[in-house]
Amino acid sequence: MPNIKTPLATLALLIAFVMTGCNVNKDKPQPDAPAGQTQAASGKTDDVAAERSKLSPEDRALVEAQEWCVVSSEERLGSMGPPLKLDIKGQPVFVCCKGCKRKAEADPDKTLAKVEGLKAKAKAERDAKK
Repeated sequence: MPNIKTPLATLALLIAFVMTGCNVNKDKPQPDAPAGQTQAASGKTDDVAAERSKLSPEDRALVEAQEWCVVSSEERLGSMGPPLKLDIKGQPVFVCCKGCKRKAEADPDKTLAKVEGLKAKAKAERDAKK
């Protein structure tokens, strides 16, 4: 009879890795920001602007209005590479990574409501800085 412990252990490890989602490097110490860059509140070097610059001007404006991932709301859009654009009921929605895509699409009404909340939060933060 074949030994199935190894494939089951591998599968369990794979499932655990996938379930961690976007926060794989969340607790990993990050280096200080190079000169000319800012440090994000989480301690990560803020390369968000560079990643967002890869988007069209229209998408960049939408990302800046939303600011945070609709699923992993502690992740700024652009902190994990260029934000991914989804179409949820005809509305543009951005997520930080492929891992969040399925969750955002699973409950469209909840996702759209959360986007509106994120936009309001981002607007309030921008207004407070003025």
